[in-house]
Amino acid sequence: MGKILMKGNEAIGEAAIRAGCLNYFAYPITPQSEVAEYLSRRMPEVGGVFLQGESEIAVGYMLFGAAGCGARVFTTSSSPGISLMGEALSYISSAQCPAVFVNIVRGGPGLGGILPSQADYFQATKGGGHGDYRLLVMAPDGVQEAVEMVMMAFPLAEKYRNPVMILGDGLIGQMMEPVEFPDHLKSEPSNKDDWATNGMDTRKSNERNLVKSLFLNAELLEEHNRVLKAKYDRMKKEEVRYEPYNIDTDYQVLIVSYGIISRVCRTAIDNLKAEGFEVAMIRPKTLFPFPEKAIEEAASKDSCKVVVSIELSMGQMVEDVERSVHGKRPVQWFGRSGGDIPTPEEIIDVIKSFVTL
Repeated sequence: MGKILMKGNEAIGEAAIRAGCLNYFAYPITPQSEVAEYLSRRMPEVGGVFLQGESEIAVGYMLFGAAGCGARVFTTSSSPGISLMGEALSYISSAQCPAVFVNIVRGGPGLGGILPSQADYFQATKGGGHGDYRLLVMAPDGVQEAVEMVMMAFPLAEKYRNPVMILGDGLIGQMMEPVEFPDHLKSEPSNKDDWATNGMDTRKSNERNLVKSLFLNAELLEEHNRVLKAKYDRMKKEEVRYEPYNIDTDYQVLIVSYGIISRVCRTAIDNLKAEGFEVAMIRPKTLFPFPEKAIEEAASKDSCKVVVSIELSMGQMVEDVERSVHGKRPVQWFGRSGGDIPTPEEIIDVIKSFVTL
């Protein structure tokens, strides 16, 4: 099957179906409401379930209940909606249930605006809910990669029995690009009989499965947190994903950028190369786990003079960039936060302001 021209939000919904997820719970919020609109039509066609909750809080616990029964579950929302799901995210993580969340980020804080943003980086990577929990967070740079990451997210959620979040921005949700749905990313749910509350007749064991997040004993709670931490440490070893760009040159500047703004940075790098000035980029595809080692190694190159974090926020990812560089090079930041996307020319001017050409 060839490529299909699709709007990002609709492609995300179709990707979930192609990945084998037939349970979608959501509440409308701009700029991702087209996912729900699309799946309200598509889910009945494929024998799936579409249910609009009375609020994002309700949606979070619909996900928890269905995931606890071993069903593949999925939701999409945008910024304030994800905030309302924060408590459920913590519960789902603690109870070790697989679930996939997509955040098509809008500007904030507060109601902010409906234009593209990356200002939910802290929320996604540092925990929008309470307690010691982490999400596996992936960040696409366009509609095709959003499709692929959504399809990958379900087996990853099941591998770690943990929520996975796709962090896209409003532009990715609203733009149209040709996409295909790779057959090799289709998968079947795995190992749910080992832990899910799906009935005794599904298991050979007589031991009941119990899905919970309550540990009133201090020693048991600490041991549970150690189990969770070991899982997050395993993610750091096995799931780091990133894309290097122009890294095999004697670059003076290293950019770290993700999502849609990384595409603007790529154009700026190409234009600077035509001027005889080399700039490289590390594009994180996973925001947690973060590609710390790759950034440290790239920043350590003798020709590199400065590292620049470029993002659609007021400086959130830059903290992880600084931590990765370990003081080996100065780290600068550039960002926009109102919804306007910088042009390649603006990025070039920023880069030139940090170095002497």
